Amino acid sequence: MDKSTISSMFFLLIPFLILSKFKSLAEVPLFADCSDSTDARNYTLNSPFGKNLNLLLQNLTSITPLTGFYNIYVGENPNRVHGQALCRGDINATSCESCIDNAAQELVKTCKNKAAIIWYENCQVRYSFQMFFSMQVYAGKYVDWETHEKSISKPVRFNKVLMYLLNNISNEASFNPSKKMFATGEVKLSAKETIYGLVQCTRDINGGDCRSCLQQAFGDLKGCCYSRQGGIIVSRNCNVRYEIYSFYNSSMNLLSYPTSKAGGKWKAWMIALVVCIPTVLVAVLIGCFIVYYHRKGGDEEEEGEDERKGQLALLQNLAASKGTSMTSKIDLTSSEELIFLDLTTIKATTDNFSESNRLGLGSFGTVYKGVLPDGKEIAVKRLSRKSWQGLEEFKNEIKLIAKLQHRNLVRLLGCGFEGEEKLLIYEFMHNQSLDLLIFDSERRKQLAWNTRYNIICGIAKGLLYLHEDSRLKIIHRDLKPSNVLLDNEMEAKISDFGMARIFGEDQNTANTRRVVGTYGYMSPEYAMEGIFSIKSDVFSFGVMMLEIISGKKNNGFYITELAPTLLAYAWRLWNEGKEIELVDPLLMETSLTEEVGRCIQIGLLCVQEYPEDRPTMSTIVVLLGSEANIIALPEPKKPAFSVGRMVSNINHSVCQITDSIILPR
Repeated sequence: MDKSTISSMFFLLIPFLILSKFKSLAEVPLFADCSDSTDARNYTLNSPFGKNLNLLLQNLTSITPLTGFYNIYVGENPNRVHGQALCRGDINATSCESCIDNAAQELVKTCKNKAAIIWYENCQVRYSFQMFFSMQVYAGKYVDWETHEKSISKPVRFNKVLMYLLNNISNEASFNPSKKMFATGEVKLSAKETIYGLVQCTRDINGGDCRSCLQQAFGDLKGCCYSRQGGIIVSRNCNVRYEIYSFYNSSMNLLSYPTSKAGGKWKAWMIALVVCIPTVLVAVLIGCFIVYYHRKGGDEEEEGEDERKGQLALLQNLAASKGTSMTSKIDLTSSEELIFLDLTTIKATTDNFSESNRLGLGSFGTVYKGVLPDGKEIAVKRLSRKSWQGLEEFKNEIKLIAKLQHRNLVRLLGCGFEGEEKLLIYEFMHNQSLDLLIFDSERRKQLAWNTRYNIICGIAKGLLYLHEDSRLKIIHRDLKPSNVLLDNEMEAKISDFGMARIFGEDQNTANTRRVVGTYGYMSPEYAMEGIFSIKSDVFSFGVMMLEIISGKKNNGFYITELAPTLLAYAWRLWNEGKEIELVDPLLMETSLTEEVGRCIQIGLLCVQEYPEDRPTMSTIVVLLGSEANIIALPEPKKPAFSVGRMVSNINHSVCQITDSIILPR
């Protein structure tokens, strides 16, 4: 075969290779959650529940393509199964059926408990032993695609145009019945650049709930994807996606971002505007000058509600009272007060937030390494610039951590606040966060048992200080390995107080409609009911203990054949008297069997399902102490095997179910 023939065959194969690649991407799940409820016990394929589930999935696969959305339940309690399927509004029936069939097969293969949900690019499928139809439950999840790693050059304008697009198509999806809760659109960013957006809700909720769900998703989109070229947020009731390339099949809905108009009939108006601008500016400046001195700082003009304006003004007043223009000559190590640095100084320490100085990406911003002129290393958290959540976290960190001093808490050294920039400055931790060590098979080797035990004790002492020993009673609410930093001596320090809450002296619990936290570490009463207390932090601490001992993540543990969660696995082994099998194999040569077994039992006491059964941090510190072996440990009760990710705004009203069918067992 000559070279020209081979070359021709190669070029003929290219379209097939491209199509094959797109097909494989469409068939890969974006995300699967097999832990939809704390009561989602395991089932077997041949059990009554398993048979009902199989019948339900068959019906979802065959009927959903007719309309693109379908609700159904099969069987009678206690083995009844509720199911729902949604296909993307721009795909045909054949693609819809294929996607749901793949999703059904993946759910049966991957998820072995009685509630689960899975998302693909073209569809989502959910089932549960509990009735969930017509309940708007937000559980946003960011889908991390490699193609979304690239940054955009002008993020401020990009995000203004993006939010304009998403808000417009969200209103269409929510309130235009002909759209069936699905809308796409595109808007020109420049002559050569276009932003494409897609939003969709499940059709069992009303328009107001759809809009509310999408609005919450936009907040998460800003938190995860600000300055990125694309982003996807999926949740139980709504999904959002944007790209800088066309990715959907629906007809073009081209929007025009409002700008100053040009043309002959506008020339007179434009001339009048130009003439008036100087006069208006002078009047505005005089007015601002008067307001500033009468209100000592006044309100900072910013997008959003009056409350947001007030918070911005509060921060500016705080900065003004401390002095915003500080120089790099300040000795951050010796100052007991919170230092305010100007943006120019902070940029200089981080080499203008260069990628080479990036330490990691958090929920509300990116962390960079900085070096002051005197050689002192710092960590700078650059919060999302247009995120209300980022503003709340910024305010919370200033209000809380600046007042706290403990060797097991990361020290907040200062902050910066200028325009849209919100920056927090911390002491630099040479060994970064705990998750980067315990979940890495190579780096974990440097964590001998004594080191891990000291880390556990350090976290416990830091939490005890927050709960009982500090001037304020503080609930952290987002305790996890990525929020525990390690200094050069492997001393554990709790960080990230953006979600923390202060309790009154006699206050024991609180309730919130906006549940925030991280899947796998949230206590069941917080995830499902919004109730949080010091026992919520104790639950998170217990999960971390078991992760540190085993080297395994609780979140995502269901993918193994061992048990649906790390907690369930630990509980099973403890009941069988085989708890040592939980221990990281790297520790078997260095660990003390009795001490490790005792720590596993303490961890199980912390993750018990009911908060009143869990010990306080003061008890835990005593149990971990040097004389602890003489104290008998109580028997732990069954843990909460699975918890929700982010739950809020649950509508408990009974609604008429439409597009449903009832089938016998």
